[in-house]
Amino acid sequence: MAEHDPRILTETGLAARIAAIVEPVIDDLGYRLVRIKISGQNGLTLQIMAERPDGTMNIEGCEAVSRAVSPVLDVEDPIDRAYHLEVSSPGIDRPLVRRSDFERWSGHEAKVELENPLDGRKRFRGPILAVAGETVTVGIPDAPEGAPDRYDLAFADIGDARLVLTDALIKDALRRDPELAADVEDEDED
Repeated sequence: MAEHDPRILTETGLAARIAAIVEPVIDDLGYRLVRIKISGQNGLTLQIMAERPDGTMNIEGCEAVSRAVSPVLDVEDPIDRAYHLEVSSPGIDRPLVRRSDFERWSGHEAKVELENPLDGRKRFRGPILAVAGETVTVGIPDAPEGAPDRYDLAFADIGDARLVLTDALIKDALRRDPELAADVEDEDED
């Protein structure tokens, strides 16, 4: 069973129903659900993002999750029409859905969108400076003179958060995930 670190950003509607169906299956495999997304791509696509508790994921893990959730989805039948199932890793510019995601990627740039405005703004982009209690502190490098250069954002108010793809993030992701680094080296040799 995957370590218990609940998601603080979760789905609504049909995606939430699907998450409730597949999350226990994914947990039993030793992985963690990151996100469920339903899109109109290829008619209808159900994307399940998952990862190991350490934040990594490989092709074999995606295949294992796909094989395990497919029969459960067939039985529960939450989608009333044909769809494509896609299981993937969160990727380098990943969604941040758990407190541990914000902690693990502290120092890296993130885009955070709030459900309701704070000081007249809903969107924040800057480095994750700290995680304390029920908030994450995000720096605002381009803050105008006299405006705050950091904001404490309550996890409960966050509607969406993801890392911003930067050279520093790529370098850190390759350092943290030896399999990802090996894949990049193999591509460079081709």
